[in-house]
Amino acid sequence: MLEIITSVNSAVNSFVWGPVMLALLVGTGIFLTFRTGWIQVRRFGYIMKNTVGSLFRKSDKDHGNNLSPFQAVTTALAGTVGTGNIAGVTGAIFTGGPGAVFWMWFAAFFGMVTKYSEITLALRYRQVSQDGTHCGGPMYYIEKGLHIKWLAMAFALIAGFACFGIGNISQGNEIAGAMEGLLGIPPLYTGIGLAVLVAIVLLGGVKRIGQVTSYLVPFMAIFYILAGVGVIALRITEIPAALVLIVKSAFSFEAVGGGAFGYAIMVAMRQGFARGVFSNEAGLGSAPMAHAAASTEDPVEQGMWGVFEVFIDTIIICTITALAVILSGVLNAEGGLDAFTSKGAAAVAAFNTILPGTLGGTVIQISLLFFALSTILGWSYYGEQCWSYLFKGNKAVLVLFKIVFIAVCVVGATGNGTLVWDISDTLNGMMAIPNLVALLALSGVTAAETKRYFKK
Repeated sequence: MLEIITSVNSAVNSFVWGPVMLALLVGTGIFLTFRTGWIQVRRFGYIMKNTVGSLFRKSDKDHGNNLSPFQAVTTALAGTVGTGNIAGVTGAIFTGGPGAVFWMWFAAFFGMVTKYSEITLALRYRQVSQDGTHCGGPMYYIEKGLHIKWLAMAFALIAGFACFGIGNISQGNEIAGAMEGLLGIPPLYTGIGLAVLVAIVLLGGVKRIGQVTSYLVPFMAIFYILAGVGVIALRITEIPAALVLIVKSAFSFEAVGGGAFGYAIMVAMRQGFARGVFSNEAGLGSAPMAHAAASTEDPVEQGMWGVFEVFIDTIIICTITALAVILSGVLNAEGGLDAFTSKGAAAVAAFNTILPGTLGGTVIQISLLFFALSTILGWSYYGEQCWSYLFKGNKAVLVLFKIVFIAVCVVGATGNGTLVWDISDTLNGMMAIPNLVALLALSGVTAAETKRYFKK
């Protein structure tokens, strides 16, 4: 039975993360870029001023039962910035070569508009309860915008199950590994501690999740960015050559892997697109659920945070990992990625090559710890929103979801969970199908909202 499940999952996974779907994901971003008038280029300065710049302006606004715009974006980033920004990027470069980085940038450039569109639609069609609480996401704009209830339910069901794997088991496994490596703590103890921590946050509702992520996400991002910049600075003279290598490799037609993987340009494109989409989740429909809870009234104002989100996740954090790997020379290791026990171990080796002693490994382990923890918190909210939509806010169902989600933290820390992770990876990609249908069909709404806002 397990062999059948594994075989079926592998076939579905090869499609949802295959060339056709990746082209559709990136193609949707290109289409939406034209429909919104290249907003990520023409309005980039304005967007940064009204996202990052707004953090330095005092606000006395009462957000009620909802999140502040910043708490909404940190909750979304908590679910987005994860172990894939380190281990995933490293694996992509080993498999697709340095050229994968260029295509990762390419996907992110257009992904900025994809995520902008998702968030704009999430606020445009969100539901407001009697106490003023906001709920939204792809399931709501599919139902209210497209009037296709079954497709909305399909998205919610897929994402509701995906949260246990991608958003919990795989992350708990990374946390257990980091804690054992840093402090020698057994995985079981880590799992129990993680379950208690998640319970404290999760049982406090969306407000507590937003409060925790508003402190956790900036800290972990700044920590990794500063450490990464420090690593790159030690090889600063080699950066121009590394950038040239990235661009040249992106358009190389030489065979890689002895010809086993086809032409380098195709492998680099696939790895870069996959890593770009998987790291920033543009098009998957996860982040809009967090942004819909913001107290922001204008859809476009919150949508602009989507551009910032993709920029910080892929253009900044993923690029730091990529440059560290390329500058360290670990790509020349005999046996390639097989020379290391895991993709994370290859990233550790890259940082250790440049930093003295084992300092690099410590930086990676601490970063993985916080990245994984934030992902669990972010996805706990996504799961709650999906099951709430499916069962119309039934409190008994939501309590059961929270209990199971908390218990799974122990399972993730102590088990292997490879099959569960693989299935959840497939579900993660399947989320994109109903979401992309909605983004394309409702692109006129996004364009109209954009035109109205900037005309004003």
